[in-house]
Amino acid sequence: MELVTLAERPDLETSIWSLTALWPEFMLHDATADLYYAEVGTRWAGHTILAVDGGEVVARAFCVPFAMGPDLGRERLPDGGWDAVIRWAHEDVRAGRLPTTLSALEIAIVTEHRGRGLAPQLVDTMRSLAGRDGLDRLVAPVRPSRKHLEPEVPMGVYAARTRDDGLPEDPWLRVHARLGGRAVGVCPLSMTIAGTLEEWRAWTGLAFDTPGPTTVPGALAPVHADLAGGHAVYVEPNVWVSHEPIDPG
Repeated sequence: MELVTLAERPDLETSIWSLTALWPEFMLHDATADLYYAEVGTRWAGHTILAVDGGEVVARAFCVPFAMGPDLGRERLPDGGWDAVIRWAHEDVRAGRLPTTLSALEIAIVTEHRGRGLAPQLVDTMRSLAGRDGLDRLVAPVRPSRKHLEPEVPMGVYAARTRDDGLPEDPWLRVHARLGGRAVGVCPLSMTIAGTLEEWRAWTGLAFDTPGPTTVPGALAPVHADLAGGHAVYVEPNVWVSHEPIDPG
């Protein structure tokens, strides 16, 4: 297994997109996403991590640097989570601001390579990138891996659950905790996906013929359908986790 950045292996750019199929279809329709994904192979290649096994890309990890500070009105991590840090990074590049913080955006691992310790390696590699770049910390709008089984439970309640050993009950939050990550709050508006009822039917195979909350497989919270308006909206909560960078020395 080899961990490389896309900047080191630009020949693998086409291969990384096959891992997009690991996500539920509706997750691919966030309107903010293209601000980041359109520049993965150029501006963000040095912050795109690939796990390569036998020449095949078996995992990808995306992260993006952005600036924080009271002079920017960014004194705390945003309620807008994933969407917000992508917009902040996009604005920072155009304003010529130096980043202070690195945010994880995604870790995707092919099914047969899960449970082999690869996820912690990818998180630590992002921590190393934060240290390499002299940034204050790595943060992550974490999408808890089993929250989709309880979409009606508020994220704050779910994330606060712990086992007898004090570690989080959720497996993905537990990975972060074992690496020293601290949960520092919920980002209730981390990702917003809106579409017509016809689009949601195509994305999910569900009827979307009842107004109000609709449970969608893979969603961390109900999707709200407005039959009169002809649309539905999904607002996904995540959990902010903060990590110390790894000193390159």
